[in-house]
This record gives sequence, structure tokens and C-alpha cells, in this order.
Amino acid sequence: MKFIVDAQLPRRLARDLAAAGHDVTHTLDLPLGNRTPDQDIATLAAKEGRVVVTKDSDFVTTFVLRGAPPKLLLISTGNISNDALSRLTVANLTTFDEKPPQVSKGRTDPFTGVDSPACKEGW
Repeated sequence: MKFIVDAQLPRRLARDLAAAGHDVTHTLDLPLGNRTPDQDIATLAAKEGRVVVTKDSDFVTTFVLRGAPPKLLLISTGNISNDALSRLTVANLTTFDEKPPQVSKGRTDPFTGVDSPACKEGW
């Protein structure tokens, strides 16, 4: 899979994903580095077929409202060590296949059991 790792996540996560055989870019590798605007990250992800890996909930809003970026992996682990974050992310990538779930309205969130105005089907 191809990923772009956002600024709030460590470069180590990008290195560990690459070591697991994935094509990975971190925002630090971009010309504006971690100051790269979210819209530019979403555009690059769409152009290169990358999944945006982020902790930034703003990406969820644009994903739901505009479909951008087309593929999104939101990390919501809270405060854990970089080592634990890398292990957890790499170990669970098999649950995130090349065709991510579709967003629909009025579904029950399968993780929380709560009705959600926008919930990803297939998870």
C-alpha cells in the first residue's frame, strides 16, 4: 500500500511502514515539511493513490463532506509510545484493505454501537 504520514505522527511510523514493504512518504519529506496544508496533502494523496495516515480530525470532516482525501486512516490511540504506535499500526494493516469502507449516513458505528450521522460501512 502507499501512505502519506501526517505531521502529528512520528517519522518512525513512516520508516516502520516502509520496512513492512509499503511505499511511504512523511510530511517532513515534502517541500513545506510539516507546514504542508491539509488540502495539499489530500491532493497529493489523491494524485499518487496514497492513504493519509493522521491523528488530525479535520481530515475526517473533509473526507466525509468532500471525499478528500479518497483514503484515510485516522489514528486515535491517545498517548502511547512511538514503539507501541508503530507495532499497533503495522500489525493491523490487514484490516485496512486497498478499498476502504464507504461512508454513509444514519448507520450504527460498529466500534461504539452508537448511531452515527456518518459511519464507514464494512468495518
